[in-house]
Amino acid sequence: MAPKLDYLPGKDSFLDPLRADADDPASARCVVIPFGLEASVSYGSGTAAGPSAIMAASQQLELYDPEFGREVYADFGIAAIPEPSIAKDLPEALEQLDGLVEAVLQAGKLPFVLGGEHSLTAGAIRPFARRHKDLVVLQFDAHADLRDGFQGHHYSHAAAMRRVLDNPGVSLVSVGIRAVSQPEVDFYEANRDRIAIYWGKDQARWNIEEILAPLKGRPVYITFDIDALDASVMPATGTPTPEGLSFPLANEILRRACATAGQVVGADLVEFAPISGFHAYDFTAALLAYRMLSHALSRGAHARR
Repeated sequence: MAPKLDYLPGKDSFLDPLRADADDPASARCVVIPFGLEASVSYGSGTAAGPSAIMAASQQLELYDPEFGREVYADFGIAAIPEPSIAKDLPEALEQLDGLVEAVLQAGKLPFVLGGEHSLTAGAIRPFARRHKDLVVLQFDAHADLRDGFQGHHYSHAAAMRRVLDNPGVSLVSVGIRAVSQPEVDFYEANRDRIAIYWGKDQARWNIEEILAPLKGRPVYITFDIDALDASVMPATGTPTPEGLSFPLANEILRRACATAGQVVGADLVEFAPISGFHAYDFTAALLAYRMLSHALSRGAHARR
């Protein structure tokens, strides 16, 4: 049974506490779910603190977005729930997140999960896989995450997309991949009918329309591992990796993906590990979250150029 949703007051929620809908969560079309799961990180740590840092930084964002030419949050409205006490057992934590996402969907709203490590996507995706037989996952990431478990964790963050593909009918479009193991490549080559990878090394030659063609007319779930961004832009993550995406390129792909998709049904932003005293990274992550929501929920909006 899905849990009852308990919304945060505006002063503790996502975006400016003085925004018009800050204390009207019932009218929101989106619910932010902070879920600082950290159970299988294999290099740097700190993702457990990611959601709270992003939430705090989001309150410093200007609500007017020059890309949209307005305070775009008003197009859809945002609410947030308190971060739960996360189960220590990883499979139990994924069941817990499954229930929270299910509750948001039953309330008729779009779930947006703030992580936490990438393993959480295996739990967050389940309610969508139950509802949609042709779901496509758009993954922004430095890593393929196609290992069949890692370091004793079947649901490791390094196996996040492999566990997503355990759901029949789900397909995967991965953008920005540049760190991968031979077994992952072997799995990819054996499953090209379900997986499309666009390598970071080729980004100067990417055809964005070609990348996004599989999204057309289909339900889409977006999972954004923040290490998809280049390490020079976003070092605040457990595995910062060179040769990544710039913020403008990531934003452009998001914009066009959301315009192409039949419907964006849910999303997550994961693997942010704040660095004490470096608020620029918190702010960048918060802006990325706001842009993801704006592109997903402001369909048909014409950005100001």
